[in-house]
Amino acid sequence: MEFDISPLDTSLKGNIQHKINLKTKPIGSLGKLEKIALQIGLIQNTIHPKLQQPTILVFAGDHGIAEKGEVNPYPQIVTQQMVYNFLNGGAAINSFCSQHNIHLEIIDAGVNRDFIHADGLIDAKIAYGTKNYEVEPAMSIDQCNASLQKGAHIVSETYKNGCNVIGFGEMGIGNSSAAALLMAYFTKIPITECVGAGTGAQGEAIKRKRRVLANVFEKHNPKTPKEALATFGGFEIAMITGAILKAAELKMTIIIDGFIVTAALLVAHAINRNVIDYCIFAHTSGEQGHQKMLKFLNKTPILSLGMRLGEGTGAAIAYPIVASAVAFINHMASFDEAEITKTNT
Repeated sequence: MEFDISPLDTSLKGNIQHKINLKTKPIGSLGKLEKIALQIGLIQNTIHPKLQQPTILVFAGDHGIAEKGEVNPYPQIVTQQMVYNFLNGGAAINSFCSQHNIHLEIIDAGVNRDFIHADGLIDAKIAYGTKNYEVEPAMSIDQCNASLQKGAHIVSETYKNGCNVIGFGEMGIGNSSAAALLMAYFTKIPITECVGAGTGAQGEAIKRKRRVLANVFEKHNPKTPKEALATFGGFEIAMITGAILKAAELKMTIIIDGFIVTAALLVAHAINRNVIDYCIFAHTSGEQGHQKMLKFLNKTPILSLGMRLGEGTGAAIAYPIVASAVAFINHMASFDEAEITKTNT
């Protein structure tokens, strides 16, 4: 797939910054909110940015590596159980989306389960989980392409429904291992420094996880970003990659979640570097590799709460702050409007 992603049009940058500076406050006193307001104004190419129908898409998929339990303390069946939990409204992401009026969609990207009469679930299944990359690439190039296309298509439909600000979440036992492998490939950081606790690996378990993934990384030699995604990724990560690329093409504001979603962004960034202009980084994950990912991308997140749950929860928690940035630029009075003297000169 080809994505036509333009760099930000900066022709209005001076006008947007002037509007921000004229608000009834010392220049720069709203800190990062001012930078967010400027970025969203540039994304939308207007001095009057608006956030419409905020949405989080949660993609779920299973991983072949998880069947043996070498890298994951929770069994693979938890993926499907959590999908039902999402659909029943019982997960953290449900709570936060409800609290902040964010529309939530759950997508079966490749869970090892047939969901019968699962109301509200978007069926985008590629297969019943990926292959075990200890033995062979996780997916074929055709499957990878199909995942990218489906992720892009779902975002296109979301955009057509009026959404212009979007976040992504994921669920998949074993996907922190896939993310660590992708991180090592794209950042060139040694794989052992990319591997973290995931769903809670500790002690000997995390040592075993590092050994297994180091062997996997040495086994394969992908030549392109797409080959790397097919080799190490999951269907949910691949769909998020396509979704991020399409959202940037459509000039949507993208709120990037934690470790897994940022791994998908690393792939998207390698495919088209302009994608980064449309991304706002929600938080620093408690997963140890995430800070190194953010440093590689030279980005500072909004929050640092020690969260490492996934599901898009960081994006949901950060959204009200993003909304506050848009609120002040649109509704806060200027010095002239409030008849307040700006300086002594």
